[in-house]
Amino acid sequence: MVLAQSDYPITVWDTNTKKEITFRYVTYEQDFDRLHSWMHQDHVIPFWNLDKPRAEYASHLKRFLANKHQQLLIGEIDGQAMSYWESYIVSQDLIRHYYDYEKGDQGIHLLIGEPNYLGKGFIYPLMLTLMKRMFEVPETKRIMAEPDIRNEKMIYVFEKCGFQQLKTVDLPDKTAMLLYCQQEVFESRWNAWIQGEF
Repeated sequence: MVLAQSDYPITVWDTNTKKEITFRYVTYEQDFDRLHSWMHQDHVIPFWNLDKPRAEYASHLKRFLANKHQQLLIGEIDGQAMSYWESYIVSQDLIRHYYDYEKGDQGIHLLIGEPNYLGKGFIYPLMLTLMKRMFEVPETKRIMAEPDIRNEKMIYVFEKCGFQQLKTVDLPDKTAMLLYCQQEVFESRWNAWIQGEF
């Protein structure tokens, strides 16, 4: 199973927010400073635990960029980089040990890096757009997420986008709520968004 190759960057026009949404690949040269800064934001630190010195975070980012089982993406609104996304193959990730995974399962991590974009609803068209791309992989019928159980706002966002709670799991770095979204449920949420009924 391979990750979705959607000819990134991809750009779509969201009719609800009247904003242009773009996803592009992370590059070390273009994004290191930005991501290092985001990892030191007060709203990010408790849930990512990557507020590391520059050299340490540089090693982390280079290692993640070299991992062929995941994609690192920057989400933009009207050309402004404001969010960070990771999509990954569950069968190659630690989370596979915590539930009965299926071969095509993919997972997702995300953060809004720029504080002035928080709480304005932009996360919904971004997440739905990326999930649509992930479900373009024929084998993928389910997307997983495992936000920190303390991160109630993010759990709410996932659930609004079609995720359901599976169980609480104790991961090495956090206690997480394991969530899943079936493709048919996602399609109903996508259609609701497109029709302005979200």
